[in-house]
Amino acid sequence: MRFTLKQIAYFVATAETGSITLASERVNISQPSISSAITALEEAYGIQLFIRHHAQGLSLTAEGQRFLREARALLLQAEEVENAALVISARVAGPLEIGCLSTLFPLVIPELLTQFKQRHEAVRVSALAGHQTELFEHLRAGRISLLLTYDMAIPPDFDFIPLAPVPPYAFVGTTHPFARRRSVTLRELAEDNFLLLDLPQSRDYFFSLFRQAGVNPNITGRYQYIDVIRSLVARGEGYSLANAQPKNTATLDGRKLSYLALEDTLRPLIYGIALLKGLRRTPTAEAFIGLCQELLRNKPLPGTR
Repeated sequence: MRFTLKQIAYFVATAETGSITLASERVNISQPSISSAITALEEAYGIQLFIRHHAQGLSLTAEGQRFLREARALLLQAEEVENAALVISARVAGPLEIGCLSTLFPLVIPELLTQFKQRHEAVRVSALAGHQTELFEHLRAGRISLLLTYDMAIPPDFDFIPLAPVPPYAFVGTTHPFARRRSVTLRELAEDNFLLLDLPQSRDYFFSLFRQAGVNPNITGRYQYIDVIRSLVARGEGYSLANAQPKNTATLDGRKLSYLALEDTLRPLIYGIALLKGLRRTPTAEAFIGLCQELLRNKPLPGTR
């Protein structure tokens, strides 16, 4: 064979990023090594794989596009061979890519990574944060093996392993009239300014809570990052809702929050593990799922009250 798997991997990384610089960062190898691999492939087969654009990166030729399809298939086959060998040897080793909903990520992932590394030193775990919809696509595309998320609109082609329920709660700043209370109803909060966590599926869930309570929220802000909402609420801009309740009541800028239980009868979210149906689980993935069940099933999330 006139190529190596490394050369194929470097070519695919360059094709997907459109840049030797970005490909170098992705595969953690020098730019000259990337360039040499591509040149070797082109010279070995007498084809031009890329069009070089001055200061604008690279684009694939027609031949390069066809080569990319076959190269991706080859890398997938090589990964299957390695996975099969690991299954045969029953070793928990190699890379493991997981995803986690962004609002859960800082609470649960550090503890899981620490515990997993202590038990399985031969595994290299990469964790990706995101919102529900993009994580589903990463799972379908094979970029991650599993994801930790809530039971929000789980697609029919996914399996969901439930771990524990997490009821919704409200949070306000320490100067809010309700700050010294332990609980509140959504009807009492309805006229106040509501700052919405505006992420796919998450927004639908929060709207459903207001529908269950028979009230309409007074939405005055929509944000995609929970820490931004926490800081604004702490400054007296209104209130918000969440499910995972951190032990820490301080915001990133040092202001304080008050957490309030909701007296309404509302559906809690259930956090758990989502996987593609029918996908063969490697021993490494099974070991990670087992750890999640051991540490999280019917228990509070790490870092929460």
